[in-house]
Amino acid sequence: MDGYYAFMLVATALVLMMTTPALALFYGGMTRSKSVLNMMMMSYVAMGVVGIVYVLWGWSESFGPKSLAGGVFANPFSQFGLDGVGWGSYIGVCFQLTFAVITAALISGAIADRVKLSSWVVFLPLWVTLCYFPIAHMVWSPDGFIAKHLAAQDYAGGTVVHINAGVAGGVLALIIGRRIGFKKEPMKPHNLTLTMVGAGLLWFGWYGFNVGSIVFAAGDGGAKDTAQFMTETGVTFLNTTIATMAAMLAWLVVERVMHGKATSLGAASGIVAGLVAITPSCGAVSLVGAIVIGAVAGGVCAWAVGMKFRLNLDDSLDVVGVHLVGGIVGTVLIGFVSTSTAPGGIDGLFYGGGLTSLGHQAGAAGISIVWTAFFTTLIGLGIKHTIGWRVAGDDEVAGIDYAEHGESAYDIHAGSPGGSASILTGSVLKEGVPA
Repeated sequence: MDGYYAFMLVATALVLMMTTPALALFYGGMTRSKSVLNMMMMSYVAMGVVGIVYVLWGWSESFGPKSLAGGVFANPFSQFGLDGVGWGSYIGVCFQLTFAVITAALISGAIADRVKLSSWVVFLPLWVTLCYFPIAHMVWSPDGFIAKHLAAQDYAGGTVVHINAGVAGGVLALIIGRRIGFKKEPMKPHNLTLTMVGAGLLWFGWYGFNVGSIVFAAGDGGAKDTAQFMTETGVTFLNTTIATMAAMLAWLVVERVMHGKATSLGAASGIVAGLVAITPSCGAVSLVGAIVIGAVAGGVCAWAVGMKFRLNLDDSLDVVGVHLVGGIVGTVLIGFVSTSTAPGGIDGLFYGGGLTSLGHQAGAAGISIVWTAFFTTLIGLGIKHTIGWRVAGDDEVAGIDYAEHGESAYDIHAGSPGGSASILTGSVLKEGVPA
């Protein structure tokens, strides 16, 4: 058991790192320079708000002992504030807390550059309560509706995390509306170095995400014997690695064919697409299956991100194209390439299992999409017609960082008489004027 706790401590820390700094850097680099601090702050604030909510009622609503509404969610008050949860279970609670945090933070990429921080703070507890916790219960709790009726496989969050966040991001992008100048002026990433570093840290942290989930996927509370534990750890680790490699290469190939260039942003995005797609299936497929899932996800997501311009959808940082599309691809492909020879898998269509698994996977994805779209719409419209979502138009054009935070990420001041400049990060207000 000592080894189990040590393993879970490391896995939890890795997943915590995925939100800050990894996602904050990944998203921050993709925004314009006048919005980078606001973008990063949305990840940091999500960690604070969702983390506290999770301890108060999120764990109880997700995994509490009293399931309600036919397995849709558990009683949020039965273990409110972790009442009745043994101290020995706290590492498991913290591990799951980090999943809730990053799921909420992922949504922010779809609405970058235009949203008031106060509205984001109001949105977070409402959304995790009505969307994330119920989906987590339905999929991962033994008494959950999807777990009981569909037996769908979701090893580490294809439906719970990525489809959930992708749907929410798309819905909010529609409700909030397009950025000023969308499709009329360039809105290129301001610092791809940050994005590349963020992508690398996400890949590194994802091993905690996927490999750390082997205990919860089996629902055994850490009771695996050593041989089984080592086998499953190795499979999930290598599948995560090889699928991500395949997705990155596939994205670059599609990008080169479609646009004539293989870009660093494409490599970073392909990495994330592969990680997203292998998340639900990392313990259920063979190495060949992992390569197939990664390659399909990388290619399809590379194509999908370009569709936002045709659909006139201002999904700022491609949350729909990467997380929703990648989550669907990874979830549904389990029905084709899952194999009982993998430690957490059953036979899918290509292994003689028929259409049963495919139907269960598609059903789980469909339920997640409909549930989250409905409740995100309610929350999004409620905020729009009360406190409002958007900053003032002049503030959006001038820069949301200064309007919302009184800071700018890069303040360039004249230096020596020769004209050299120094770059100061996080300038502070002094008598109403940036320092």
